[in-house]
Amino acid sequence: MPKVKKKSRLRLLHQYYRYTGFYGFLGSSLLKAIPLILLFIGALLFIHFFVIDVNVLLNKMTDTFPAFGILTVFFISESILGLIPPEIFIAWSSKSATPIFHLSLLAFLSYAGGIVSYYIGKAITNIPSVNEYLEIKMAKHIRNTRKWGGFLIIVGALLPIPYSLTTMTAGIIKYPIGSLLLFGTLRFVRFYIYAIAIFNIVS
Repeated sequence: MPKVKKKSRLRLLHQYYRYTGFYGFLGSSLLKAIPLILLFIGALLFIHFFVIDVNVLLNKMTDTFPAFGILTVFFISESILGLIPPEIFIAWSSKSATPIFHLSLLAFLSYAGGIVSYYIGKAITNIPSVNEYLEIKMAKHIRNTRKWGGFLIIVGALLPIPYSLTTMTAGIIKYPIGSLLLFGTLRFVRFYIYAIAIFNIVS
C-alpha cells in the first residue's frame, strides 16, 4: 500500500485560508485600501495646488498647536476606533523639528492605542448588554478574527483600515495578547512606508 505523504504545515495553512475565504477578504481589503490611499494623495495635491500650500498649512499647524496636544488627540483617536486618518498626523510630523522622531512617536502611539483598544474589547465582554450589542454590530469582524487571528491583525496593522477596530475585536474574543503585541509591531512598518510617500509630497 503506497505511503500517503503528509502535507506540510504551510500547505495546510494555505488550504485553510483559501477555504475560509481569507485570500478573498485580503484581496477585497486591498481593493478598498488603494482608492483610499489615492484619494488622500489626490486631496492633498488638490489642496496644495488649488487651495493653499500644504507646507504653509502644516507649518501653521505646527506653530499653532503644541506637539503634546496633537499627539494626545492622535493617541485618543487610535484608541477609539481610529476616528482620524493617521496620514494627517504623518504629514504633520514632516514639518516638526525632528520628523523621524515624531513619526516614530506616532507609530508607537498607534501601537499603544491598539493595545488600549484590545483591553477595551476585553472589558466590554464583562458588560453583557454592550457585549451583546457589539456581538451583533461587529459580527462579521468578530467571526473573521476567530477564523484568521494573527493574519487579520497583520492586515489591520498594515492597511488603511481602523487598526483599533481589529485589536478591539481581538480583545472581545480574548485573542492572546502576546501574539497581538508581536503582530502589532508591523504598525511601525506601515507608518514608515507611508511616510516615504507623504514626506515626498509635502516636502
